[in-house]
Amino acid sequence: MPKRTTELALALPLQPAHTPAYQWLFGALRSQILSGRLPAGRRLPSTRDLARQYGLARGTIITAFEQLKAEGYVHGTVGAGTYVNRVLPEKLLHVDQAREGRAIARAKRPLAVSHYARRAKLFAGYENRPTRAFRPNLPALDLFPVTLWTKITMRCLRRISTRQLMGCDSLGYLPLRQAIAEYVSHSRGVRCVPEQVAVLSGVQEGLDIAARLLVNHGDSVCVENPCYPGAVRAFEAYGATIHRAGVDQEGIMVEQLPARGVRLIYVTPGHQFPLGTTMSVARRLQLLAWARKSSALIFEDDYDSEYRYSGRPVPALQGLDDSGIVLYGGSFSKVLFPALRLGYIVIPPDLLPRFETAQSLTSRHAPMLEQLVLTEFIREGHFGRHIRRMREIYAERLSVLLAEAQAALGKLLEISNVEAGLQTTGWLVEGIDAESAAAAAATRNVDVLPLSRYGPGPAIAGGLQIGFAALEPKEIRRGVHELAIALEGERRRTRVPRKRS
Repeated sequence: MPKRTTELALALPLQPAHTPAYQWLFGALRSQILSGRLPAGRRLPSTRDLARQYGLARGTIITAFEQLKAEGYVHGTVGAGTYVNRVLPEKLLHVDQAREGRAIARAKRPLAVSHYARRAKLFAGYENRPTRAFRPNLPALDLFPVTLWTKITMRCLRRISTRQLMGCDSLGYLPLRQAIAEYVSHSRGVRCVPEQVAVLSGVQEGLDIAARLLVNHGDSVCVENPCYPGAVRAFEAYGATIHRAGVDQEGIMVEQLPARGVRLIYVTPGHQFPLGTTMSVARRLQLLAWARKSSALIFEDDYDSEYRYSGRPVPALQGLDDSGIVLYGGSFSKVLFPALRLGYIVIPPDLLPRFETAQSLTSRHAPMLEQLVLTEFIREGHFGRHIRRMREIYAERLSVLLAEAQAALGKLLEISNVEAGLQTTGWLVEGIDAESAAAAAATRNVDVLPLSRYGPGPAIAGGLQIGFAALEPKEIRRGVHELAIALEGERRRTRVPRKRS
């Protein structure tokens, strides 16, 4: 009796040029299966019949069949024929996706997270957009010596040793710590040895570690008002109770600090952020006396101290400390470029083991290559030369801003002549709202930040933060002109009388 067959002749599409025969046959048969022309359970033609029908080598047919089997479209054995599977891979995929969707829909309860995760708030970094007047907190990146930095980087890579490839201590690459210790000792009057220096990704990481080691939930932490918001968010994330003290022309007002119960205080004495004032020596001594009496530790953020344009340089608060109660932090992000995530903190000897342990449990240590390059950049004198060059340029740009503002904004905005830093503050004539002024300026492609975003209270409600360091004189003049138009419009809208000259 002749053998019964369920084979059928297939009308497959033509083979495209430059496509291997087995790939074409696999794709054509797969399409026939998915479209239903080869239904579930149907037997495929034999390899001999397909080879004869399409003029292909039998080995080509077998290769295509094996791929169909491997991917779950057919099954069969030698001599028994090859059949289309009843359940195809696509159907299984759709079923899995449907099940997953139903499981997600059933999950109504949110994931359990820690108290830290609930309290922590995102602190955004730099917006990657073109620089325009008067964007604050930004150095002149177009003047950074990129070519020189690249040469040093390539040299460090050519000379890198297997030991350096292994990494370094948790507190950082020792030669860099030595270079930093020498720099802050000579330029800022900081008293330290290299072993007290920890290399971090920046002051923000130093604040986080300090909060982890020193602050328990409910502890009181003092900050300036207004204040760098990254510090407040770091402390609040660990459950600290924030106490704000006002700032006058000599710095933080110590008389507004609690007499006791404060665990940590965060200050920016060299160049107060965001007002730009410098804390006087008398106020520094008063703050240190308060901290000793209150058993509080001080975190000194020496923000922008490198760029001083006038007045006598005031040594760091840490240099006046005889009790080991000041943590001194600095960053290279504003001095060099923000993408260089390197900073440092000088730690009192009693806290060194704690900081080293905390660092070893998180980032281990700062990126090694960047540490090597920065070490050479400092050792070869490029760091000092770059600071001196930028100090002259920024001083010139501040002068342009003050002169232009006096001529065009004098009746609407009084700009402070700061002694240091990358930005200054402007005080609006009474009656003009800072948020409204900033919104009006933005419509004219001018960025100014209301000081109210850095803290509460009427003392700073009418202030604006105004950057100048990253701007060429031409852009500063354009910005002043456009800001004058925006503020004049706000004055008329709110019917504020002109200030008499």
